[in-house]
Amino acid sequence: MINDFAGVLAVFLSLSIPIVAIISGIVMGIKKKNRETELRKFIIENNVDAERVKLLVEEPEKKSNKFVMLRWGCILTFGGLATLVYYFIRLNVDPSDMLFWFFLALGMGIGMLVSFLIEMRMTKKEQQSETTEEEAGSI
Repeated sequence: MINDFAGVLAVFLSLSIPIVAIISGIVMGIKKKNRETELRKFIIENNVDAERVKLLVEEPEKKSNKFVMLRWGCILTFGGLATLVYYFIRLNVDPSDMLFWFFLALGMGIGMLVSFLIEMRMTKKEQQSETTEEEAGSI
């Protein structure tokens, strides 16, 4: 009886997650539109000058992180390599073994470190090339 209830509860909860996400997205979109409408009404009613309107209406630029794929690639690659090393040490992968999780975490941590070092090196190169372009342009 309890196992049947647990199965039904699991199915219900797993189906409710996307429904809640969709409803939350719709509600946030409606609230955003309402705020924009109120802001426009305020601007029209109070005769706000153009510079202030730009500050109020303009959305800040989202800072895109172009290294996301590099980061995840390094994390997953080194995690997989660590699992492979664990497999050759133990000759079977037993997820209940704590050593397996240690190797996996160690590999993923090394992947994050490698990703960080690559990002730092690439960012330095970009900054150096930008400064040389600015110096060349100012001459």
